[in-house]
Amino acid sequence: MPHDVAASEEMFIKHFSDPEKVATYAEGPRRYVPGLEALHTMTGLLLAERAPADARVLVLGAGGGAELAAMARAYPGWSFVGVDPAVEMLRLAEQVVGPDMDRVELVEGYIQDAPTGPFDAATCLLTLHFLPEPERIETVRQIHERLRLGAPFIAAHSSFPQEEAARDRWLDRYASYPVAMGADPEQVRQAREAVAASLNTFSPERDEAVLRAGGFSDVELFYAGFTWRGWVSYA
Repeated sequence: MPHDVAASEEMFIKHFSDPEKVATYAEGPRRYVPGLEALHTMTGLLLAERAPADARVLVLGAGGGAELAAMARAYPGWSFVGVDPAVEMLRLAEQVVGPDMDRVELVEGYIQDAPTGPFDAATCLLTLHFLPEPERIETVRQIHERLRLGAPFIAAHSSFPQEEAARDRWLDRYASYPVAMGADPEQVRQAREAVAASLNTFSPERDEAVLRAGGFSDVELFYAGFTWRGWVSYA
């Protein structure tokens, strides 16, 4: 494993293994991601266009459990395998999913630790922007390998124009939204600095190319909220 990839994974796990941060995790996505609940609803609807009533769904980056809970409530015939490297986040997912956990299997690890499938659908929400491009393509490729032919895949994460002037403008917008939603301005400032320093945030065009490089076709943008984008594509 390249040193930079190993370092990024170590930082990722450290951040999402802090019990204090995990305890308040649910507040963050709602304040930072415009229309998060609507994103979860749209994700289920897009998967349901092709997934059967008894679909088996792979959820990568399942820690926290928000999308698992939303889909489990809306589609009582579906079962899920949720994968996440942070055990504290998986514990939170168990609490959030609650009575629907009988249809959910949680796996501590990365995509290579997930069952081979075949799955009828897959999601990866608010996760891929942590990965450098080679690892991102490989992750998408491994998701593709686990899906039935034609199965839908939803990816949504931070993605916005990367030209210098446009990037600064979009970073300001990224920061202004959570402040308007009641987030602490100092924490938002720190978050903006972290996103600005990240080498793993791509333009929407580059992100779409990653999905195609991972084997997916018919890539369509269905969601855009300031610096966040979501796509549906098919195996």
